[in-house]
Amino acid sequence: METWLMQTQSLCIVLLMLAGIVARRRRQLHVKLMSIAMIWDIILILQVELSRSAILKASNAITNPLILNVHVSFAVATVILYGFMVHSGKKMLANEPGIRKKHRILGYTTFLLRILTFITSFWAVAPKG
Repeated sequence: METWLMQTQSLCIVLLMLAGIVARRRRQLHVKLMSIAMIWDIILILQVELSRSAILKASNAITNPLILNVHVSFAVATVILYGFMVHSGKKMLANEPGIRKKHRILGYTTFLLRILTFITSFWAVAPKG
């Protein structure tokens, strides 16, 4: 798949997440936007894997350029945080006391990591082979 198409999808995911953050006080819209962004991001990761064998290339961490390892670390951390976001989001929807601050901190951390994933993707070219 063309790199520009993946970069465009990645930008759309970041913008969708930003829209979800802006809409955080409109609970149903926030949940829909963030759910779409996370699902789309996971689909994008699958596209990268299927078109570039990304997992195999990323597993060569010792011989990979540093920027690729940094990019992969950001991407993996983002996906792991998606799980925590879904978990804390469900608690928010159930009105569990004391979860709001934790969800907000996790959310901004996840968004920051997703932005860093997007930025590093421009330089993180896996070695050929």
